Amino acid sequence: MNDRPLTVDFTQLISVSLLRLRMKSPFFGTLAMFARFVPSDTIPTAATDGRDIFFNPQFLTSLPKAQQDGVLLHELIHAALLHPLRLKQREPQLWNIAADIVVNGMISQQHGVELPPDGLRDEKLEHLSVEEVYELLRDSAPDRHRLNDPDLLAPKDRYKFGEGDAPTQQHRRDRSQQELLAAHWRDAIQQASAISRTTQWGKLPLGIEREFEAIVSPQLDWKAYLWRYLVQTPNDFQSFDRRFIGRGLYLEALQGESVRVYLAIDTSGSVHQQTLDLFMSEVTGILGAYPHLECDLYYVDCEADGPHSIALNDSLPPPQGGGGTSFVPFFDRVRETWDGHTQAICIYLTDGYGEFPIDVPVLPTLWVVTPGGLDLARFPFGEAVRSIDRI
Repeated sequence: MNDRPLTVDFTQLISVSLLRLRMKSPFFGTLAMFARFVPSDTIPTAATDGRDIFFNPQFLTSLPKAQQDGVLLHELIHAALLHPLRLKQREPQLWNIAADIVVNGMISQQHGVELPPDGLRDEKLEHLSVEEVYELLRDSAPDRHRLNDPDLLAPKDRYKFGEGDAPTQQHRRDRSQQELLAAHWRDAIQQASAISRTTQWGKLPLGIEREFEAIVSPQLDWKAYLWRYLVQTPNDFQSFDRRFIGRGLYLEALQGESVRVYLAIDTSGSVHQQTLDLFMSEVTGILGAYPHLECDLYYVDCEADGPHSIALNDSLPPPQGGGGTSFVPFFDRVRETWDGHTQAICIYLTDGYGEFPIDVPVLPTLWVVTPGGLDLARFPFGEAVRSIDRI
């Protein structure tokens, strides 16, 4: 990237925009102190690689002040929320669109800041995480979604290695750089949050605050939550046979010789085929990671079909359902079949929209919720996690 040296005019323009931003939002004003703003003629509009924020000077100066602030804030949020890093193996164009939808939704809540006229909006999706928006867009005609000027640059494009570096060394160095970058923004978010809490007018809307909190305290993958249920002391790794760690097998740390999993798949009418396919792959993932488990599978809409006893390499029975949604029949079946002594756990793969039992089940429950599903805070019992990963 042929970035030209900072000019006085550009420096002044950025400084004034940041000053306006600090006056409007102590949180974002503090966050901006952790970014470097770089003019670049090779960027059509604006972009970020997660650390630096690049602007085309002619583009930026062509905008009204409120839109200058909006564009600056747009790239700043991309960087602080680690959107370039969270891309992982996803399709870059669609990921960029999903990230733009979420970021622009946040900016729309900020007083005195405007988006350019072509700013991408989708009010039905912008309250979700980028991972959720991505999955929903991917399931709904992804070929329709295109960006003229993508603004998320791959972080690895900014970290160059010598010709003599082996692939393994490159991977380690690239990963190390990304971990440092993630730590940089987590520290920035913590400091910005601390400063904004000292002012009466610095509080962020709840949805925005939740998204930034997820970066500071990232959610575990749902399989890690399952592992917590299956070991005596989840934080004690001394009993692991480390030869198996890379393969995902931690058998020596399990309580007893067997663990029963009551596994429910939501097959109600609100669950689309793509979601059902995701559920089925998650079942395969459970059995592959923990082949020693005794697993009873249920298909549930407003009735429970099962149990189907399944094991690794078994063919899953065809799903049954398509009606309304109630979680009650599954937990009623579990209560009838559990002997009260065997170590067991309930796992429910669902979008979360349905009737919950009035009485809290005795067994621990892990809800694995689809992208766009019920807000995790609204599950009345158990632990709820998304069936998607984050940084």
